[in-house]
Amino acid sequence: MSRFSVPEMSCGHCRATIETAFAKADAAGDLRFDMTAREIDIDTVLKPAEVITTLKQAGYDASEIG
Repeated sequence: MSRFSVPEMSCGHCRATIETAFAKADAAGDLRFDMTAREIDIDTVLKPAEVITTLKQAGYDASEIG
């Protein structure tokens, strides 16, 4: 599982947009959102760079944490 910071993620619409993008990229992936910290824990077969690309395509800048 990897953790990503998504600074612009702030509401339910943001979460839904990200969930939709990941459903297309890795339907079996598991996302856990911390909206307060603006972070997502992601269990996926995608490499971190692919996760960042997926988030960017959904309209959100992101970076891997730790």
